[in-house]
Amino acid sequence: MSRPAAPDAHGSVAHQREEAPMSRPARALDLGLVSCHACGLVCEDVLERQGRVPCPRCGAALHRRKPDSLARTWALLIAALILYIPANVLPVMYTSLLGSGSDSTILSGVVAFWSTGSYGIALVIFIASVAVPCGKFLSLGLLLASTRRGSSWARRERSKLYRMVEVVGYWSMLDVLVVAVVAALIRFHGLADIEPRVGILYFGVVVILTMLSAMSFDPRLIWDGKDE
Repeated sequence: MSRPAAPDAHGSVAHQREEAPMSRPARALDLGLVSCHACGLVCEDVLERQGRVPCPRCGAALHRRKPDSLARTWALLIAALILYIPANVLPVMYTSLLGSGSDSTILSGVVAFWSTGSYGIALVIFIASVAVPCGKFLSLGLLLASTRRGSSWARRERSKLYRMVEVVGYWSMLDVLVVAVVAALIRFHGLADIEPRVGILYFGVVVILTMLSAMSFDPRLIWDGKDE
């Protein structure tokens, strides 16, 4: 069983292992260490000798890299891109006022809120529905393409980009919440009748797929490969 790493008599956890090249800082693979993806505990790497090894602290399976990380991330990202088209083309809500009703897409809803002076709501929906998803698509695509090539370009910046994608993902459902709140307010005041449409379902699935895509990507892969 793997055990937590501890310094040896010489103050190094990997004193008897082959030293890492001096051209770059030592990495966990060079030092014979592996970290748990669940709790972050750093353990001695005994995967080659024992195969599947649980984390001694939380019990999660230890692995040097997430299995099939790039393939799963690409699959989820492409699925999100495909569903993003109907999410924007199909109506997300139906509004009826004084007997006349109409369907609204995401962009037409943004225009409608802007034209009525609700600039804050319009900006929130536009940023959360258009700017954030497109930014996540581009960011994840860049991370996947550069990592697949084993590029050493801007590794530190790409790591920061991944962390930013993770943070932004927590706010991806904000526009759905805004639409729900607006619909509740309109019904409460009896101003109109508003109902959700199938487009909001597609957009919710897109948000979930992009979040799963970001979670499937292993940022440690950014640091693999040869240094230039």
